[in-house]
Amino acid sequence: MTQHVSPPRDGTGKVPVAGELPAWRAVVAHADVRTLSLLGVLAALVVIGGVTRPDEFLDTRNLQLVLTQASVIGVVTVGMTFVITSGGIDLSVGAIVALSSVWATTVATQEYGFTGILVTAVLVGLGCGLVNGLLVAYGGLVPFIATLAMLASARGLALQITDGRTQIVTVDGILKLGERDSYVLGVPPLVLVFAVVTLIGWLVLNRTTFGRRTVAVGGNAEAARLAGIDVRRQRLYLYLLSGLCCGIAAFLLVILSGSGQNTNGNLYELDAIAAAIIGGTLLSGGRGTITGSVLGVLIFTTITDIFALNNLQSDVQQIAKGAIIVAAVLVQRRTASTT
Repeated sequence: MTQHVSPPRDGTGKVPVAGELPAWRAVVAHADVRTLSLLGVLAALVVIGGVTRPDEFLDTRNLQLVLTQASVIGVVTVGMTFVITSGGIDLSVGAIVALSSVWATTVATQEYGFTGILVTAVLVGLGCGLVNGLLVAYGGLVPFIATLAMLASARGLALQITDGRTQIVTVDGILKLGERDSYVLGVPPLVLVFAVVTLIGWLVLNRTTFGRRTVAVGGNAEAARLAGIDVRRQRLYLYLLSGLCCGIAAFLLVILSGSGQNTNGNLYELDAIAAAIIGGTLLSGGRGTITGSVLGVLIFTTITDIFALNNLQSDVQQIAKGAIIVAAVLVQRRTASTT
């Protein structure tokens, strides 16, 4: 009599297919090495900050400040990740943040209170994103040129609105959000907004048709068109999304600073692009990761904080950032050549 032997089962109770790893081993085997590496870099930076300035860096208020500062550029980076994944670029995000913040803090706008400031910031961001999208998708302009033109125009308009002066916010609802009394379980409201935007961005990019179309357009636009994807409309939506993120970031910046200035968002475009690249988003398009981009933002923000606490000059900080960007691109090229 032949004895029946039950096949081995994994931790889920399912019978694994021949040659297939158990569930828990599959997770480890397919773990994103880049994400784990970024977590390692971030952990190393925390250790460095804790060793060099233990009383200041590990202070709760300082950690809250780091997360708050990361929230503004982080929201912009989420939108930038979508644009780069599609094979595009947006050099105007910093200027859009500046324009949205000053337009939302004019005397006329502040008369409408909290809602007026929020709606204005978002609408201005969407409007700029719409112009960028129309120029790129339907005007046939190269994204670099179209967004560079928006950068110059938005900066100029922001300067014209403010006449070079800082616009102070007088709306109590906005000012209170920047105070510690508004923190939720010790977490600043700006960080909560950033977390929500990040979660939504991750779900959209990884779990929706919109996200799959974004990746397809970035991988091969012609193949995506032949597959039935309206490439031009998809690109328009992506620049609208980037503009929306800029509008939200502008509102967060108004809360953080309590003012609107034409210099807001300076070099945000470079920081957002750099964070997305070191996070694993391909500059050539076709692959993007929200998780990696967020980790990139946290790494850059932590570096800035450590340099500030140790009274190191900003030029050394910029050199460090540049070295990180170059290293990330080299890793991308090496990874691409081996796959």
